[in-house]
Amino acid sequence: MTAFTLADLERIVAERATSADAKSYTASLYAKGIGKASQKLGEEAVETVIAAVSGDKQGVISESADLLYHLLVVLGISDIKLEEVLEELDRRTAQTGLEEKAARGHD
Repeated sequence: MTAFTLADLERIVAERATSADAKSYTASLYAKGIGKASQKLGEEAVETVIAAVSGDKQGVISESADLLYHLLVVLGISDIKLEEVLEELDRRTAQTGLEEKAARGHD
């Protein structure tokens, strides 16, 4: 098992967000703003779904890595810490999924 965590990725994204390196993809996404970063997040989500539906295990792994990266970019641009998302997950998992979903009023 790897010692690499989403917190590590969040830190790396934050460091690279302000990089002056013209070759930094992260810095370029931050510069383009939330619209472009969100578009990339959506594209990666679709690519993950396509890989899953087609039974491409390695594709799901690769696309999931892209998806998580782009999610952390969107969170960073939105000034939302990963810890806030984890706290929400912790709150939600304190009850069953059906109870939590009913409490939110979603279908």
